[in-house]
Amino acid sequence: MATYDADMSEAALGNMPFRAENCSIERALAIVGEKWTFLVLREAFSGVRRFADMQAATGAPRQVLSARLTRLVEEGLLRKVPYREPGQRRRDEYRLTQMGLDLYPALIALMHWGDRHLADQEGAPVLLTHRDCGAAVEQHFRCAEGHEVAGPREVTPRPGPGARLSAAARAGSAGG
Repeated sequence: MATYDADMSEAALGNMPFRAENCSIERALAIVGEKWTFLVLREAFSGVRRFADMQAATGAPRQVLSARLTRLVEEGLLRKVPYREPGQRRRDEYRLTQMGLDLYPALIALMHWGDRHLADQEGAPVLLTHRDCGAAVEQHFRCAEGHEVAGPREVTPRPGPGARLSAAARAGSAGG
């Protein structure tokens, strides 16, 4: 049975169907891959921190929102910060951690995709502009050498140092 070695060349992999069993996309979706989570993150990026404000902005049912906030805290995307209004009981605000902030480009890419393909005829409902100069915010892909990458046809996926073939891919290579 063939096993994956991080030093294997593409030629050694041949036509082996490569699917990592430890796929980063799959792991990320296990945390953020549903509607309410993205809406909570949208509001957090907009500066909404309090439960009631988040519920009003997202329309999420109370139990759903509570579960999503708890999960995002457990996973390290949000952190709870206590606050108390005069005469009120202690409550928590939810603030983005660095791990949560790192999702901003993904959320904006999703927004831009929705603007391009799903917006009303009038156009995008939200425009993002650079605070310093007022210009529209755009996203671009660049390789480490600084070349602009126009799309997926200009990208070659290669096994990374942490790649492990899935059981199905290992089983398929055993017969060959």
